[in-house]
Order: sequence, then C-alpha cells, then structure tokens
Amino acid sequence: MRRLTAPLLVGAAALSVVTARWSALHWGATTEESRESLPGDEHIADPGLVATRAITIEALPEAVWPWVVQIGADRGGFYSYDVLENLLGCRLRSADSVVSEWQQLEPGDLVRLHPQVALTVVAVDPNHSLVLRSAPPSEPGAASGAAPPDGVRPGESTHDAPYDFTWAFVLRRHPHAATRLIARERFGYTHRWSPLLVEPLSVASSLMSQKMLRGIRDRAERQASASA
Repeated sequence: MRRLTAPLLVGAAALSVVTARWSALHWGATTEESRESLPGDEHIADPGLVATRAITIEALPEAVWPWVVQIGADRGGFYSYDVLENLLGCRLRSADSVVSEWQQLEPGDLVRLHPQVALTVVAVDPNHSLVLRSAPPSEPGAASGAAPPDGVRPGESTHDAPYDFTWAFVLRRHPHAATRLIARERFGYTHRWSPLLVEPLSVASSLMSQKMLRGIRDRAERQASASA
C-alpha cells in the first residue's frame, strides 16, 4: 500500500505545483488571450517564460489609458503594494489621480522600476498599447525604435544581462463601455542559469501584477463613476 501511496502523493504534489504556476502566469486571462500574439511579442522571438494576465474594467479605454501611461517609480507608481516595493528602495507612491505631466511617453523614454533600474519605451499607441523593454537588440541597426537603457551604447551586446524582458500593456474595447486590460511579460533567457532567477521572480511578479491590475481598475472605475 505504501508503495502505491508514495507515487500518488508525489504526482498530486507535482500536479498542484504545475497548476499553481499556470494560474500565476495566466491570472485573469482567457485561453485565447494567453495564446494570441500581442504588441511587443516581436521583440523576443523565443521566450523562456511568458506571463499573460488580464482584467475587465468598467470604463472606456480612453479612461483607462491615463493610468497606464503614467506608471513608473518616478511617476505615478505601479498601483501595487507600495510598502513592499519601497522596502527594496523604489521610493514610490502610487498616484490616486491622473497627472497631466505624466501623460506623454515616446519611444526611447525610460520608465523606472527603481531609481537604478529602468525599462525603455519601445512602442506607444495611445489608448491601445504600451510596450517596455529591458534592453535594446544586440545587433547594430536592429529595429526597436528605442534608445538603449542607461549605460548601454546603441548596438552594444546585452548578453551579459541575466535575461531580456518585455512588458506590454494592451487595452481593448469590451462590451458595455468596458475595457479589457491585458498585461504580458516575456523573458528571453540569455544564460543556462537564467531560469533559476526568472522562475522565483515570476512568483513575486504575479502577486504584484495582480494587485497592479486591480489598482488600475479601481482608480479608473472610480473616476468614471465620478464623471458620470
């Protein structure tokens, strides 16, 4: 009996881990949303890990976009767990209002995660999508449309980085004057040991991203309700 029970317990535990991992990487997203191509996917052709999370917001995309475009540690924050992020030295405070001077982003601008860590804006389509990337392409002249992050010269190899990374926000008109907000993270592994860093990071990212999506939803819906 024990010989039968042990493999069953191991199998059940493994299945639980796989199920929990899938739920964390695809929180709120439909199967179609998780599988379809989204803006920004073209920058990392063969990712080692992809996370697609989504939420429905009872407000039009034009009312949701201002909250998305002003993200950044030195801008509107990330609408997540500020206390936890500030323990890591982020020094941010998530905004509860739309700030006009934070409404403009162009390819090449930096969106800071931390005073010493920034992502580069590679694409902006107002009211539709925002794509950020951790590093420029390593091939000179490759098309990203963005300036490299601090300390990296155009065309310089970034293979010493533990991973390449894109973070995309996609807004879609949903029935009944609502918005479907989809956030996708794609990690391109640059070393054999990259998964050892990315897998634990993805767990923390899931918790923070879920809170972020809910934070954007609550702010946009509150503002839409106040304007009605």
